[in-house]
Amino acid sequence: MTLVYQSTRDENNKVTASQAILQGLATDGGLFTPLTTPEVTLDFDHLKDASYQEVAKLVLSAFLDDFTEEELDYCITNAYDDKFDTATIAPVVKLQNHYNLELFHGSTIAFKDMALSILPYLLTTSAKKQGVDNKIVILTATSGDTGKAAMAGFADVPETEIIVFYPKDGVSKIQELQMTTQAGANTHVIAIDGNFDDAQTNVKRMFNDVDLREKLLTHHMQFSSANSMNIGRLVPQVVYYVYAYAQLVKAGHIKNGDKVNFTVPTGNFGNILAAYYAGQIGVPVGKIICASNENNVLTDFFATGTYDKKRDFKVTTSPSMDILVSSNLERLIFHLLGNDAVKTKELMDALVTKGEYTLADADKGILDLFAAGFATEDETAAEIKRVYEEDKYIEDPHTAVASTVYEAYVQKTDDHTPTVIASTASPYKFPRVAVSAVTGKDSGDDFKAVEDLHQLSGVDIPAAVDGLERAEVRHKTVVAAADMQKAVESYLGV
Repeated sequence: MTLVYQSTRDENNKVTASQAILQGLATDGGLFTPLTTPEVTLDFDHLKDASYQEVAKLVLSAFLDDFTEEELDYCITNAYDDKFDTATIAPVVKLQNHYNLELFHGSTIAFKDMALSILPYLLTTSAKKQGVDNKIVILTATSGDTGKAAMAGFADVPETEIIVFYPKDGVSKIQELQMTTQAGANTHVIAIDGNFDDAQTNVKRMFNDVDLREKLLTHHMQFSSANSMNIGRLVPQVVYYVYAYAQLVKAGHIKNGDKVNFTVPTGNFGNILAAYYAGQIGVPVGKIICASNENNVLTDFFATGTYDKKRDFKVTTSPSMDILVSSNLERLIFHLLGNDAVKTKELMDALVTKGEYTLADADKGILDLFAAGFATEDETAAEIKRVYEEDKYIEDPHTAVASTVYEAYVQKTDDHTPTVIASTASPYKFPRVAVSAVTGKDSGDDFKAVEDLHQLSGVDIPAAVDGLERAEVRHKTVVAAADMQKAVESYLGV
């Protein structure tokens, strides 16, 4: 029986996996979400010796069950190849107090590569399966990493265009240059005078604009998303949690069946939701620990049941988490409400009109899986230094936020279950922050900091950063948040 994906806001809006991937976002504003958990046999005594590609095929064939075996083989083989700098794809590194699942060995040195390496293949395959010959326009907002990883995946892919919006002063210099130097005739990068939530809100609005949709169709174009709102972005993220558990079994750190905790630095809630789904299909998960920076709206939500975005937006050293509207939380809300689309839509409408909602009658069994905490800027810097001094290992600020929150969780609960932290970016993505935290001195320049970080860590400078300061800046457009649609229509000629 084919797995059904339903919009979180309309019980009558049901699609297959390939239809969900092609649409990206449901036309009613909801997110396509699996109504049932697919059946997967996770035999870790066997999986401990499986390659990343083999684990990916097992997981993706369950969630994307209207794809043929040949189609999945094509997507996986092309995605997880030598664009990753290690054959392991996502190695697990043992530190004194926890394990880091390194998700930054792809071409843009951030965890978004893990899913965005495969999304272009899933998307173009879905279009063929559905008999769609329109040009696919990838429209996405980024808080720093999704944009570059998506462009790297979609650059010069036939019959696609990709338009990325990012907050002008809300990303690191390395992140910005990675985007603005991106080659590809079909790539477009636009800075906005606003924050990530402004960018994401306007992208969602364009997806739901019926007139714009019709205008695009008359020009044989249609929108899709590379954001984790697209189930084709989210499902591949489940793979690495399964793979991480298998690697812990293989190394003898745990026995098959032992529970593990996952701590995830969290912004848009996609990465942590993938950990939840991994647990649902059979990974022995104890707690899923949601780690936030000073934009701690999620910490407050898990503590009180009220999601309140009416607070100051803070620009931090962990910009991919500088988010006050965590889009993927909507999928968890949907599950917490027993997959009730009417109640979910009421809460999401309240978030727009009132800036907050309160969850009632939630599934306690699901809620109890989660813990949450946040780290201040000072705590994050101190944690980078502590881990370096103890392990001679340098974490990026997002990973350090998660490490800080995990340490506080252990102090509070005395829960010493083996814990994997999703290490979501290389410190080379945020070199000034990392070097300053370790040495107490500012390198003064991102690229001087790259050299300093190399000296401190002994880790080779990745290709994604090496020579970046000399690359040609190809994208220089800056618009007001209110003018985002005009910019889209101009690029597309509609």
